[in-house]
Amino acid sequence: MSFAELILVIEDDAPVAAAVAAALHDTARSVRRVSTGREGIMAVREAMPDLVVLDLGLPDLDGVSVCRKLRDETRVPIVVLTARHAELDKVQVLNAGADDYITKPFSTKELVARVQAHLRRSLLYQPSAPRTIQLGDLSLDLGRRVATRSGRELGLTPVEWQLLRVLATNAGRTLTHRQLFHAVWGNVFGDAQQNLRVHITHLRRKIEETPTAPSIIVTEPGVGYRCEVEPATNGAYR
Repeated sequence: MSFAELILVIEDDAPVAAAVAAALHDTARSVRRVSTGREGIMAVREAMPDLVVLDLGLPDLDGVSVCRKLRDETRVPIVVLTARHAELDKVQVLNAGADDYITKPFSTKELVARVQAHLRRSLLYQPSAPRTIQLGDLSLDLGRRVATRSGRELGLTPVEWQLLRVLATNAGRTLTHRQLFHAVWGNVFGDAQQNLRVHITHLRRKIEETPTAPSIIVTEPGVGYRCEVEPATNGAYR
């Protein structure tokens, strides 16, 4: 019996990641493994998992910071795996948004039991109403990460979806180039204004009736972009 569609494992130790994935094989239809914090954040944006297993000792980013960023992105359970045993470490990661904390070495049976318990709890408290945002005749399904118009999927790329989601959930507020760049790509370097211009142009071609005279995503010259349409929401954000 599968408790979930997708579990994400963020762990840089390949043998440990393989052991976790094998242990959770019967718990989820798919277990995705990544080895860095940045990859984990991007993986969540690309395909929302039902649960995240997170190691704190990552090679690129501090694990507590990754946990905090993941909690900003999603409400799914986060189970931390770490070799850190100090009480302060536990307090920090729980305050950062983790739901559980398991120290290494660990029992795979205990890991599976805890993961399944969190998945059951997550399903129990999941809102029954669909999680959607309506922008005129444009509909955003936050759970499925799909945008449609009159029932037709618009085929957004992961970056286009993320841009639209961030703008729609902040409708009426102008977001700067840097704010949008950070929300979509995280703490990476690059020309925020140029990168956004390219992706916003592609996004407008898919969602605007007249891309050259946009009415949903408008430009604030020299500042950033704003979603002009006030959304009608149905259900809670995930």
